[in-house]
Amino acid sequence: MTKAKQAIRILVADDHAIFRDGLRKLLDGADDIQIVGEASNGVECTKMLAKLKPDILLLDLRMPEKDGLGVLEEINFDSTPTRVIVLTAAEDDRDVVRAMRLGARGVVLKQSATDLLHKSIRKVFEGEIWLDNRMTAEVIDAFKKSSESGQRREKPLLSDREKEIVQLVAQGFRNREIGEKLFISEQTVKNHLHNIFDKLGVSDRLELALYAIHHRLIDQA
Repeated sequence: MTKAKQAIRILVADDHAIFRDGLRKLLDGADDIQIVGEASNGVECTKMLAKLKPDILLLDLRMPEKDGLGVLEEINFDSTPTRVIVLTAAEDDRDVVRAMRLGARGVVLKQSATDLLHKSIRKVFEGEIWLDNRMTAEVIDAFKKSSESGQRREKPLLSDREKEIVQLVAQGFRNREIGEKLFISEQTVKNHLHNIFDKLGVSDRLELALYAIHHRLIDQA
């Protein structure tokens, strides 16, 4: 099938050739998705990332030579357009949380339906975070257990401006970009985020985004 001109460019990193082949067959049916490369280990993946600069990296956490977490540790997300979706067989929630903290924007179970994989790729490409409902709850729970902050409020009193900022953070925008969209300074954005973190009892932007998604705060703005 002929790919669209603006197809989402995908790099697949997984050490199982059969799985990579199956993934290619699943994704080849979408006219807005193009697989531009395949890596069988973390070292290959890192080299291909630098060369291909794909839109999306589908990354297995369990690979030889260098695992998925090792790959994430080396990615400078400030200088690359690539967004990472972790592929997992639901092994250890701690690895998933670590991957998200290292910059992954989505988690997809390997046994997920094809339509969910397609949807996750498109959502992450658009700047959103992707977790299914069960995984979101598990990640939030893991954050709670590891967080040193106090209990969160169930009904946080956020201002309209704070809700706008939460929405933009959940969509992956950085402070400077949020300031430009809302016509406020980057420092003002930082001040708002400080207040939001304090109100919700979260410790970083990722935890804020996940908390907002889990509690549907992004639908309130």
